[in-house]
Amino acid sequence: MMDIAAAKKGAEPGVPCQVCEGLHGEAKSWCADCVVLLCESCTAIHRKISATRDHELVPQYVMKAEGVDKFQRKRHCDKHKKCELKLYCESCKALVCAACTVIDHRPGKDHNPVEIATVAQKKKETLQELLQGIDSRLKEILVFMEEVDSEIAKLIPFKEAATEQAKAYFRRLADLLQKREQEILSQIDEQCQVDGKALQTKKEAIEFELIGLTRAQTFCQQAVEHGSDVYVLEVGNKVQTRVETLLAKQLDLKSDWSEFQFVENTAVADFAEEFKNLGGLSSDVDVSKCKVLVKPAVEGFRCVTVLTTMNKQSRPCVTHSKVVTANMKDPSGTNLPTQVQMKRGGMQEISYVPKVTGSHKLEVKVNSQQVGGSPFETTVQSRDTPVLTMGQKGSGVGELYSPVGVAVDKDGNIAVVEQRNKRVQIFDADTGHSLGSFPVEGEYPCGIDVDSDGRFLVTSWGEDCGVRRYSKAGKLLNTSKSDCIKHPLGITVLKDGRMAVADLVQKSCLLLTHDGSLIREIGKGHLRTPYFIAVDELRDIILVSDYSANKVFAFDFEGVFKFNLGGQGQYLEHPLGLALDRAGNIIVVNNGDGRLRVFGPDGTFIRTVVTMKGGGPFGLTLTPDGYIAGACYTGHCVEVYRYN
Repeated sequence: MMDIAAAKKGAEPGVPCQVCEGLHGEAKSWCADCVVLLCESCTAIHRKISATRDHELVPQYVMKAEGVDKFQRKRHCDKHKKCELKLYCESCKALVCAACTVIDHRPGKDHNPVEIATVAQKKKETLQELLQGIDSRLKEILVFMEEVDSEIAKLIPFKEAATEQAKAYFRRLADLLQKREQEILSQIDEQCQVDGKALQTKKEAIEFELIGLTRAQTFCQQAVEHGSDVYVLEVGNKVQTRVETLLAKQLDLKSDWSEFQFVENTAVADFAEEFKNLGGLSSDVDVSKCKVLVKPAVEGFRCVTVLTTMNKQSRPCVTHSKVVTANMKDPSGTNLPTQVQMKRGGMQEISYVPKVTGSHKLEVKVNSQQVGGSPFETTVQSRDTPVLTMGQKGSGVGELYSPVGVAVDKDGNIAVVEQRNKRVQIFDADTGHSLGSFPVEGEYPCGIDVDSDGRFLVTSWGEDCGVRRYSKAGKLLNTSKSDCIKHPLGITVLKDGRMAVADLVQKSCLLLTHDGSLIREIGKGHLRTPYFIAVDELRDIILVSDYSANKVFAFDFEGVFKFNLGGQGQYLEHPLGLALDRAGNIIVVNNGDGRLRVFGPDGTFIRTVVTMKGGGPFGLTLTPDGYIAGACYTGHCVEVYRYN
């Protein structure tokens, strides 16, 4: 198909020669063996060179579109240049010529050369079946694309209709608010007028009394100051009676007016809360089918619950986070602040920070309707208590027997190597439920890691030691048993496929290619009992825990010693499992005292995270959402603690 496409392209005018890159003109012919377009000059040279003189050169007119159906590419044997490839060795899965069947592919128990046509026909039938499958898938995809296009076409009209409805709704609400405002303002005006009239009436009455009293005062004063004795005696009694009457009169000199003011029957803050319920966005979410995953919670840490909104067809559907409300209550009934953040695929992340331990309840609503199972109960643990414990001693589903290595797979699940059960068991990181297991070869399986393609790499020591690669489904793909591997324990796979393996017998870290070939030994002369490995690829640093030296050593990829942390009495007591956080901090677990400790990228001690409760902590891994999972060899379990 590629040849035909190239031939069609070669038939176009002005296509340059692919050998001289158009220096001597445009392409005039096609070499079916070299798969290149040639100009006239390069074609002539091609025919003269002994290595290419027998190649099939197709002239330009054959490359025309109408002649493509006549074009058949012939291939010649690389070993026997003049012999055409006409046979296929089924044992070797290789094209061969007749001369090859005499020596290299002689028919027998090791070789089975047959005519190409026979094998090609079978291959064509297989490809035809695949083509039918492609046709079916293409139709399915095209139907889906039509559905998506139809939904895209509906998007703007739906937006416009919803926008108009929302505007009309809030206009009505605004009208109601304005109407209520006018009513209150009218009441204020009426009250002001009534009170003003009453006060004015009282004022006028007092003013009348004031005038009478003022006049009596003036008359009395003039009589006293300027009147003769005869005048005083004539009018004195009348004035005296008038003044005494005015003074004896009881006057209401107190205002009976009561001040008025506007009262907020509903506080603005409370009304703001009510505003959240004024309208909403209704979608195709079926609250009875929504899924809620309550992740383990730890006091003082940001904790998360994941809501997946589902439609009526039980498929995840995207909806705005504004239609999702969450209310978390602690054991005393006090509300905890929550945040809702939209994630991909219809997922909504509900986060909160619990302040106390104990049973908390989370109420989740979508479009003001409770989702199925709400309210959800979650137990908040203290920082030094495992949020999850996986397994107990045994060989059944969900049971563990001497777990050693742990790793996080591509789906975020926790893979555990069980040394006594000789298997890898996968656990759900959120619930702790077993998702399945597969057997592993080797006498004592130990370390585990996951490569960029999601495949598991497992080390084993003892008889038949090596590094084995398994598919996601647990199928053994290949085994690395190079001479340099003597007693492999911990393993880390780099992004480019290289492997770093701790070898107890070699007393070093082996840097290997993806197929297990040795690149170099690292740490020789420094390491005594290397166990587990962590790699900081941003800084090109390899970290190796040394059990008997009570240290963690750091080397660069060239094997140069950089620094170490720990030592006798220096925070580490028989260190084993290692992990790195996103900041490059080094997380180490002590097999001696069970303490999980964190050191800075330069080896400076930072803090003790927790003391693991299970016996004999071994391997360690850090999950993407901030939990530490540690294998407990003698406790026959995996404990999960919150890290950040």
